[in-house]
Amino acid sequence: MSASHAVDPLVSHEGGDDRRIPLNDGHRMPRVGLGVYKMTDDEVAAAVALALDAGYRAIDTAAMYGNEAGVGAALAASDVPRGDVFVATKVRFEDNGYDSTLRAFDDSLVKLRTDYVDLYLIHWPAPLRDRYVEAWRALIRLREEGRARSIGVCNFHPEHLDRIVAETGVIPAVHQVELHPRFPQHRVRAYDANLGIITQAWSPLARGRLLDEPVLTRIARAHGVTPAQVVLRWHLENDVTVIPKSVNPDRIRQNLDLFGFSLTSADHRAIADLETGERTGVDPNDRN
Repeated sequence: MSASHAVDPLVSHEGGDDRRIPLNDGHRMPRVGLGVYKMTDDEVAAAVALALDAGYRAIDTAAMYGNEAGVGAALAASDVPRGDVFVATKVRFEDNGYDSTLRAFDDSLVKLRTDYVDLYLIHWPAPLRDRYVEAWRALIRLREEGRARSIGVCNFHPEHLDRIVAETGVIPAVHQVELHPRFPQHRVRAYDANLGIITQAWSPLARGRLLDEPVLTRIARAHGVTPAQVVLRWHLENDVTVIPKSVNPDRIRQNLDLFGFSLTSADHRAIADLETGERTGVDPNDRN
């Protein structure tokens, strides 16, 4: 990889680097993790093992994915200490509620073969069911017990965030949403930043739909990287953490190799022009 600039804004100039980002609860989370959406248990075990060997220290799964057991098997088989790996999982929206969320969390721990997770998330608010506030109260309890080190939400609109904060006084540490150059979520990012919440992108590559864009191909060629690396670097330079999914060994390695180059102001302007407002998933208000 060719470095385009001598100064990398994601690298500390006191001798270390900032590949982990501070959360509002005092913990730190890797900026790049492996997403495992739609992987089978066998696929996820192999992908997680390879990712850990490549240097990943964050794995993002969910009860809804049906592969927590595969993640747990890979973690148990790895030489990387459990304490060095930031493990995130999520409660199904069907399990939103207080007691149901606590039961779902216990089930996830069994499958993951661990006695805590680093981040536990409400996967969807499912507003018509109107149980996400009680689910959030359950997450607060899990954090107080130390079984979920950090807690957060996924796919919330600002009004959903307003409600859980107003009713509990507790601000999420992380907000995971669909986010990519075609759907940059300006309003959500600004809202999260105002509350001190880290925004994390799922589908950061728009499920691969961006990778043939001529603009990204040109920028990638100029930096000696791939279009996927350009998009992922764009997220990081916008203070968005990422969890790209891949089962391809080369892509898994490339998706972590984002710290040897920086995008220019012209690159950012060109990428901004890719915005269309197009989602690859559903609107949170439509998931119930």
